Amino acid sequence: MIKDIFTLNVTNEVLERIEKLKHETQPQWGKMNVAQMLAHCNVTYDMVFTDHYVKAKAFKKFLLSSLVKNTVVNDKPYKKNSRTAPQFLIVDEREFETEKTKLKEYIKKVQDLGPDHFEGKESNSFGNLTAREWNNMFYKHIDHHLQQFGV
Repeated sequence: MIKDIFTLNVTNEVLERIEKLKHETQPQWGKMNVAQMLAHCNVTYDMVFTDHYVKAKAFKKFLLSSLVKNTVVNDKPYKKNSRTAPQFLIVDEREFETEKTKLKEYIKKVQDLGPDHFEGKESNSFGNLTAREWNNMFYKHIDHHLQQFGV
C-alpha cells in the first residue's frame, strides 16, 4: 500500500528525505543529476498548479488513460530506469536550491489542500482522478526518485 501524502506525518517524512539531498548527491541509477531530478519531480506539481502544460486533447487523454494511467496511479512502485513522458525529461542544468525549495513548497501545498481538494480533480493526462489515485501518483513518484538518490 502506498503511503498517504495527505497526512502530516508522511508529508514530514518526505520533506525530511528531501532535506537530506545535497548538491553533490549522486544517483544510484539513471542519468539525471540531483537538481534535474528535483526539477523532474516538480513537473507533476507544475501540471496541477500552473498552466505551463497543455491538457491532453480527448483522443490523447483516452490513449493515456487506456495505456499509462494504471501504471501511474496504482499501488505498485515504478521500476528503475522506466521511460518517462517527454514533458518530464529534464536535460538542461537546473539550480539545486531553487528546485529543492519549489518541490518542498508543492508537497506542503498538497498536504494543506488535502484529499477533498483532489477528489474528482482533473489530471492533464488522465481525466478525473480520485484522491487515492492522486495520492498514489504524488507519493510513488517522489518516493521512487528519493530512493534513486539514496534518501
